[in-house]
Amino acid sequence: VNLLDEPKEVYASLLIAGTLVNICIIVLSNFLINQFVSFDKLGAVVEALSKVTAISFVLVFGGKIFPKVWAAQNNLRFAYGSSFVIEALHLLLRRISKWTVKLADRIGKRAGSHKTDAMSMLELDAAIDIKSDEEASPEEKSIMKGIVKFGNISVKQIMRSRLDVSGIEYSSSFGQVIKRVEELHYSRLPVYRSSLDELAGILNTKDLIAHLNEPENYDWHPLMRQPYFVPEPKLIEDLLIEFQQKHIHFAVVVDEFGGTSGIVTMEDILEEVIGEIKDEFDEEESNNYKVDDNNYIFEGKIMIYDMCRIMKLPINTFDMVKGESESLAGLILEVAGEFPTIDWVIPCGDFEFGILKVDNHRIQLVKVTIRPKSTVSNE
Repeated sequence: VNLLDEPKEVYASLLIAGTLVNICIIVLSNFLINQFVSFDKLGAVVEALSKVTAISFVLVFGGKIFPKVWAAQNNLRFAYGSSFVIEALHLLLRRISKWTVKLADRIGKRAGSHKTDAMSMLELDAAIDIKSDEEASPEEKSIMKGIVKFGNISVKQIMRSRLDVSGIEYSSSFGQVIKRVEELHYSRLPVYRSSLDELAGILNTKDLIAHLNEPENYDWHPLMRQPYFVPEPKLIEDLLIEFQQKHIHFAVVVDEFGGTSGIVTMEDILEEVIGEIKDEFDEEESNNYKVDDNNYIFEGKIMIYDMCRIMKLPINTFDMVKGESESLAGLILEVAGEFPTIDWVIPCGDFEFGILKVDNHRIQLVKVTIRPKSTVSNE
């Protein structure tokens, strides 16, 4: 049995084994106390309190604190040494564990288990935060949090929307293509016919290097590569594997109707773990920044979970009000119910969204304010 293939069942086996061990410790401790200590003159209350204190100390220190501290300090050695014991216990208790997991899943579905994933992620975030600076630097903590969230992030959450996508028209001359590449500084560009919904291919700009001395009428279209399409709901964890297998770095994101909704690159995926990657052509100044402890400035296109990460909020803070939206602009439209104009202030629970800039029916810049508790309670 591969333990990694049955994580829930293994965890259930360990819980069952731990419960049985605790029962054995209680019974054995009680027996030993009765053998070596006499409570005849002290009374039943003192006897009960003494036994509870002694047994609790053994359970908490011997069964919880000491093993966890030792395992944390010797994690690899502990993992190697305990793997055989865990596998043996799981083989013994596997049937009971599977039945327990099935029962728990049924109860969870009826009770609404969709909240458990968010809670477990919050607990992992909290566990990372309590690590001391000696154990992990702020950068390492940020990377660990990125890894925790990595498996639950969809392509739609990190893609660059089509309104922010620049490309090359299929009818462009070779000279126009070179000029466009020099303007945009991108390594890969989509080539479209009438719109981004009619993609003809992807142009890798390094393929142009060998042809820079060609005349204006040079036919550059054979240099195009076949575009790779992915759906919006695809998890970036799966997309990363596909990128590695196919040796590509660029994908076109399509919606449920087959239209182009944006693009996603290898860099976008990696940034979810290691943070923003800057190159010589990236703008130094970001429009997403902290003003003070209660005020932040964000671009409307920022993803909600990115905003929560910057504000150090739980990632599910806006789950009850965001609907299907993934960006801050979408959240504001969901809450407001109409398109806001400049200087609008939209209350949303413990927060206020102030509209700073709107352009071509796009919310460009937003001021997010954490409202004082007294203000929220008075409404």
